Amino acid sequence: MSFKDKVVIVTGASSGIGAAVAVGFSSEGARVVMVGRNENKLASVAARCNEPLVVKADVGNDEDAKRIIDRTIDHFGQIDVLVNNAGIGAWGNLVSGKLVESYDTVMRVNLRAVVNLTSLATPHLIKTKGNVINISSIGGLIPASAKSGLSMYAVSKAALNHFGTCAAAELAEYGVRVNTVSPGPVVTDILENAKSPITWDDFKKMTALDRVSQPEEIADLVMFLASDKAKAITGSNHISDNGVSVKRF
Repeated sequence: MSFKDKVVIVTGASSGIGAAVAVGFSSEGARVVMVGRNENKLASVAARCNEPLVVKADVGNDEDAKRIIDRTIDHFGQIDVLVNNAGIGAWGNLVSGKLVESYDTVMRVNLRAVVNLTSLATPHLIKTKGNVINISSIGGLIPASAKSGLSMYAVSKAALNHFGTCAAAELAEYGVRVNTVSPGPVVTDILENAKSPITWDDFKKMTALDRVSQPEEIADLVMFLASDKAKAITGSNHISDNGVSVKRF
């Protein structure tokens, strides 16, 4: 797949799936805009890309979101692909409390920021007949375990899934595609950041294939959906979960 001269914005590009996506698109000739909050981590990933535009920003901040789009247009003049990857988890449950706090924290980044950034990018995507890839989670399709304390993360991803289909329905007439990728367990720093008691070994036991994914596996799927090979695909949700969703059967 070649993305030569295509401009790709990747949020949450400082680590995990976002880093793999940024490096993957760059390796295929894309002009990548890397968005994240950690300058040191961004610099480390940028060193593996070909002259990316690095934007330190919090996607949940409206001024930062506008700056991401403005800097991309000023620097590259167009937007072809928007990968809404930035996401966070926050621990909380009904019994122990902090559920509303968890809700407010994750919804600001996992849903509102995606809606806002997609809205800001839409006029530019219409010009290029580009596409949007939203990174959701298998957690948006099945209940979060009580042990994980990540129920509001799951709720945010369920909402993100529906936003993706709504956006796809609206933008199809303009030639803009919108798709969703729902990974299962992927080794990133999200559990550490969320201070969750659950571990990657715990997640491994939940899968039918007895494994967890590496970020590059998800990057490959994202790039396929963004490519012309997927020109007939919009409004879809692609699951890559090592069989989490089928193990119960």
